[in-house]
Amino acid sequence: MIYYVEDDSSIRELVLYTLKTTGFEAKGFESGEGLFAELSRGNNPELLLLDIMLPGEDGMEIIKRLKRGGYDFPVIMVTAKNSEYDKVTGLDCGADDYIAKPFGMMELVARIKAVLRRSERSGNISSGDVLSCGSVELDARSHIVTVNGVPAELTLKEFELLRILMKNKNAVLTRDTLLESIWGYDCAGETRTVDVHVKTLRQKLGEGAEIIKTVRGVGYKVSG
Repeated sequence: MIYYVEDDSSIRELVLYTLKTTGFEAKGFESGEGLFAELSRGNNPELLLLDIMLPGEDGMEIIKRLKRGGYDFPVIMVTAKNSEYDKVTGLDCGADDYIAKPFGMMELVARIKAVLRRSERSGNISSGDVLSCGSVELDARSHIVTVNGVPAELTLKEFELLRILMKNKNAVLTRDTLLESIWGYDCAGETRTVDVHVKTLRQKLGEGAEIIKTVRGVGYKVSG
């Protein structure tokens, strides 16, 4: 089941119709109030499509509330906003992907399928997957990253980005490779998403960020 929170009824109904005709079960809500009422009954979705601009509690506040409540289903932010600031803010709040209006219905379906594939794969991480490089240590079992023993608070995608780079220590990974591995789709126009995540990841790692190297014209690697 996919939930979609969108106050514009025409957009909401079009998206729900598209999802249902492409094989998904889907349900819409015009506000966060309706969403949380459904969640309170124990009905969690496989994925949530969440508009940012909503009456009352906006999308950013809703996703923060979801994270505080311990909900772990993937979230795709759907919004008319397309600035890098809004994109980074949404991703940093814990969103798994971001699509800006206007968007094509088939592109939306492809994004949903990609996030669902990625969500399934994330559950298959080896429990003994402990990686280290320089002052940074990543423990997939406990989902903790530390820098000189101090925990770094990362979003799911930042954690996955760091894990893949550390698993391939000293190997250069292209932006397209990272996009496919982490987000589950390959689109040259979306490689900026990788750069945005590398930027926020470096900020959160502090002095540990020195292990992430930029290889101009190619991509990124971890070494040190």
